[in-house]
Amino acid sequence: MRNKFLLVFLLLSTFSFAQKKQITLEDIWQKGTFKVKSVPGFNAMKDGLTYTQIDREENKLSINVYDLATGNKIKTLFDNSLTKTGTQAIEVEEYTFSQDEQKMLLLTESKNIYRRSVLHKVYVYDINSKIITLLDKEKVLHASFSPDGSKVAFVKDNNLFYKDLTTDKTISVTEDGKKNEIINGNCDWVYEEEFEFTKAYEWAPDGKHIAFYRFDERPVPEYTMTVYDSLYPTPYKYKYPKAGQLNSVIQIKMYDVAQKTFVNADLGKEADIYIPRIKWTKDANSLCVLRMNRHQNELEYLLSNAATGASQVIYKETNASYIEVDDNLLFLPDNQSFIFISEQSGFNHFYKWNWKKQKLTALTQGNYEIENLIGLDEKNKTLYYTAAESSPLQRQLYVVNWDGKKKKLLTPEAGTHNITPIEGNHFFLDKYSQLNKVPVYYLRDANGKILRTLEDNKALETKMAEYELGAITFTQVPAADGKTMLNAWMIKPATFDSNKKYPVLMFQYSGPGSQQVADRFPAGDFFWHQMLAEKGYIVVCVDPRGTGFRGEAFKKCTYQQLGKIESDDQIAAAKYLGTLNYVDANRMGIWGWSYGGFMSSTCIFKGSEVFKAAIAVAPVTNWRYYDNIYTERYMRTPQENPDGYDNNAPEKMVSQLKGKFLVIHGTGDDNVHFQNQVSMIDALIKANKDFDSEYYPNKAHGISGGNTRLHLYRRMTTFLFQNL
Repeated sequence: MRNKFLLVFLLLSTFSFAQKKQITLEDIWQKGTFKVKSVPGFNAMKDGLTYTQIDREENKLSINVYDLATGNKIKTLFDNSLTKTGTQAIEVEEYTFSQDEQKMLLLTESKNIYRRSVLHKVYVYDINSKIITLLDKEKVLHASFSPDGSKVAFVKDNNLFYKDLTTDKTISVTEDGKKNEIINGNCDWVYEEEFEFTKAYEWAPDGKHIAFYRFDERPVPEYTMTVYDSLYPTPYKYKYPKAGQLNSVIQIKMYDVAQKTFVNADLGKEADIYIPRIKWTKDANSLCVLRMNRHQNELEYLLSNAATGASQVIYKETNASYIEVDDNLLFLPDNQSFIFISEQSGFNHFYKWNWKKQKLTALTQGNYEIENLIGLDEKNKTLYYTAAESSPLQRQLYVVNWDGKKKKLLTPEAGTHNITPIEGNHFFLDKYSQLNKVPVYYLRDANGKILRTLEDNKALETKMAEYELGAITFTQVPAADGKTMLNAWMIKPATFDSNKKYPVLMFQYSGPGSQQVADRFPAGDFFWHQMLAEKGYIVVCVDPRGTGFRGEAFKKCTYQQLGKIESDDQIAAAKYLGTLNYVDANRMGIWGWSYGGFMSSTCIFKGSEVFKAAIAVAPVTNWRYYDNIYTERYMRTPQENPDGYDNNAPEKMVSQLKGKFLVIHGTGDDNVHFQNQVSMIDALIKANKDFDSEYYPNKAHGISGGNTRLHLYRRMTTFLFQNL
């Protein structure tokens, strides 16, 4: 009888197991089977108690107001079935409010230029009168209201304009803008990509001045890409400063709206500098200008007078290697101090600096990293922020007083809390997840209490249960120095048997300050990696030295030798994995994209005895080909550090190739140029090495659109099945 029940149990188990679905590439890239839901269009109102969002119902689009605490709809602000331009209903993609929330800018018909700059057809909508007007007959960049809502500034054809809504007149602030020569109010390519902003102007708090960047691109060498769009392909030319090459000449101008006059901020005598940020202080006549040297290891805060342009240095910081700039800068109401983030202690922390008293106060301290500033409560003199205090793998929300006292943890749950601030700091939107837990969106109050769940992703959780997913777990592996332990995650097949030997595919990015191994969902390319696990692969991701959230020394040890220590660590990790009794050491592979492609290329060349196969997508193959702001931050110039560039360039290592190698690139990549692939392939041919390659016509760095991603991942999957 016992054997009979055992047989039934085994049959039922086999039947249940057989019913599990298997992931397909179409599930991932066509059907949206594993779509992670978010809370779209979440825009909090200034009362701190309500929010707005775009709602779509059949052919109608509306922007509605909801109560934060209950989620109940309060009213409709805009309804495109009732408010039209002629007979045309407006398909709103984004929207912003004036400060008094009586007007809206409705952004439609988006057209991307580069990663962050997007052209829109823009409408001005008066909420009370229901009157809608076109801002400009052409698509524009960076439309924004003046503080009093009477004007809208925007950028078009490399010039800065504003429209006076009371007179319906458009005023040209600048007139010298010209493609590939002069840009006003918008970033040049390298600033947009590497300093991570594109709107290069700011209204003064009282609306009397507009501060803006003027880029003179004429000294910058021009890069030409071929666009395969007609019988005779079109050359696309733009300014791209590669490592060691000339930059745009920068001016910061302050425009007096009433007088229609300019003054230039005094940036000093040195022209070969960077201005990574400008920000008006609480005093509407003072603009803070961040000035950085070319090596990016000296950062000064200048206070510039809007009437005269005269500047004074109010803070200076230096570093042995480099300083990274972010948006975590807030000026306080006393008009003599600000809060900022610095690594001066060896870890990223908040400080308050009073430039009149020359007093520095540490608001946070310890051997952990601050991630982001979330909000500033001026009334209660508190600062909200996220940090990796409990673990480099986790993020929690904290609050601390401006004097650095009374720190409090607001989100104690282990995992990652991605926090969106809400005006007034009465509430926070918390996107909470763990490595094995789908994102849940919570509304929390100022004390961290969960008030309600906005989205629980139960549908995704249920869908995942239908598939044969392998376990993903954290682990650690030794670095090449033999003493540092590296964080990693591992996906094993659902049918894992410790008595069997499995091939291993390593995935990584490895770039400076990055992090792929974190307690959040989903891990990189999670569902594709699960598909590979179904086919009997173990997938491992390792964050080598040089990556982030483990302190300055861990991150900056790669300075002036990008790729060396990181690849040493990946090779060491592969060797360690090869010693595990369930790993087939003769079937080790590695892949990555962008910096990860640079690394996977380097690893199969340097680690030719370790790796059987590698895939490099959109890789840098020599840092001489990449832009100067990013590259010189970590490498200095090729003129200063030629060995650092050439000794760690994959294109210089190709003679060591023994395994199977697939390199993939988009011909329209404006970021990591197709030139990188061409150069390395040329070197591979000269070295008489066999390899595989794939290129995607006119595709940018993300290699996407239509069936592109499906084709790309099918190509990579086939390559792995054949060669690993």
